[in-house]
Amino acid sequence: MTVEVLPATGHWAGFAEFMVPPGGAGGCVCMSYRDARLDMAGRVAHMKTECEREPGPGVLAYVDGQAAGWCSVAPKSTYRRLLNSRTIPHLDEERDPWAIVCFVVRPGFRRRGLMHELLDGAVEHARASGAELVEGYPADPRADRVDSTSGYVGTTALFEAHGFERVAPTSAHSGGAVRWLMRRELG
Repeated sequence: MTVEVLPATGHWAGFAEFMVPPGGAGGCVCMSYRDARLDMAGRVAHMKTECEREPGPGVLAYVDGQAAGWCSVAPKSTYRRLLNSRTIPHLDEERDPWAIVCFVVRPGFRRRGLMHELLDGAVEHARASGAELVEGYPADPRADRVDSTSGYVGTTALFEAHGFERVAPTSAHSGGAVRWLMRRELG
C-alpha cells in the first residue's frame, strides 16, 4: 500500500470524488466549521474555489493513486464557527494557529492507519505554509472506542502520538466524549 498525502490545492477531483455527495444532497462537504449557512450547491462551490488557491482547505490521502482520506486544516481565522464558538476556547490568538477540525476516511480504506498519515500530512502542510502553531479539538474516549460518525474530530491518543499536548478541556463533546484543545508548536 503506497500512501501519499498532498495539499488539496489543485486536487479538486480527488476531493470531489468522495466528499461531494451524488446529486448534491447529503452531508457537510467540510463546511460545518467554515460556513454552515450555505446550501449544498454553495458549499460545493466554496470548496471548489478553496481547492484552486493556496493554501487550500486541507490535505488528501491517496492510497495507490486513489483518493482515500481527507483532513481539514487551515488557519483558525478561516473557520467562522471556531471564531464564534462558545465551546472551544481561544488562546494565544495573536499567532492565528492552524486548526485541524475533521478527518474523513473512505469506507474500504479504514483501519489502515490513514488518520495517522493524514495528521502528519496536515502538520507538514501547515508548517510548509508558514504556521508556527497547529491545534486540534479531538475527543477523549478514555478506554471506549469512538464511533466513526463521532470520530471525525480524531482522538486525544491520535494527537498525542503525533506530538500534540493537551492544553485545555473544552465544553464540546463528540460521541459523549469530552473534546480537548491540543496544540503542537512548529517553531
